[in-house]
Amino acid sequence: MKVLLRIIKIIIGLAALASVIAFIAERIDEIKYKGAKFFRKPTGIYERFIKRPLDCFLSCGATIVLSPVLLYLIIAGAINMKGDPFFTQERPGRIDPQTGRERIFRLIKFRSMTNEKDADGNLLPDEQRLKSYGKRLRASSLDELGELLNIIKGDMAVVGPRPQLVRDMVFMSTEQRKRHTVRQGLTGLAQCNGRNGLSWDNKLQYDIDYIENGITFMGDVKIIFKTVQKVFIKEGITQDNMATAADYGDYLLDIGRVDKKEYDRKQQEAKEYVMG
Repeated sequence: MKVLLRIIKIIIGLAALASVIAFIAERIDEIKYKGAKFFRKPTGIYERFIKRPLDCFLSCGATIVLSPVLLYLIIAGAINMKGDPFFTQERPGRIDPQTGRERIFRLIKFRSMTNEKDADGNLLPDEQRLKSYGKRLRASSLDELGELLNIIKGDMAVVGPRPQLVRDMVFMSTEQRKRHTVRQGLTGLAQCNGRNGLSWDNKLQYDIDYIENGITFMGDVKIIFKTVQKVFIKEGITQDNMATAADYGDYLLDIGRVDKKEYDRKQQEAKEYVMG
């Protein structure tokens, strides 16, 4: 019992230290970017002083407590994926206060699809690369645990709009891109209201509502608990039996909101955005 209590104290101590560092970093950023054209000042005591340190405390604590699970996922992933158990991908994060452009960060997830290729060296379709192990990983949402590192680094928050692809971002309207005025989240309002079962329009509107209705402690707590409930009943894991939900650009093209010329132009814009 004494050993267990000592371990708990160490975990709390490390997580608390990380949260203090996060708090100081936030205050430095606030001073650094005060008056910057694209700086969005947090509203309310919770968002300004508590949210980021609490995110860091929770993610650091969870990483330590879940270390046996994370180790298992690394080993099982390396075996089932026949290589790197991690999947990283460029995602648009919070808008840079000085440039007005979304900062690109690398999202970290546990790999759920293999890298199998055809005779010409092209990746096989998603549904062929998503094996039983990957399906179980996604159904349990364990593939998302790698994002704890993104939260610790400051790329993400526990609660916020889910980070979409860069090629999704370029198709968003100016209003929709307001979702990037805050850190992207491990879960969000859209996640607890249908996840991938939502239409793109509803999903993006939930993101805007989360920000405009005010970011509060109780609001975040409700989102976390509702998300846990959705994970347990495995609601909204995929859409229409697809391995991966359709990109926003493909959705807009299918319903006729953009033509092929505009679609191709935006896809090229996404590639250039990632390259910097």
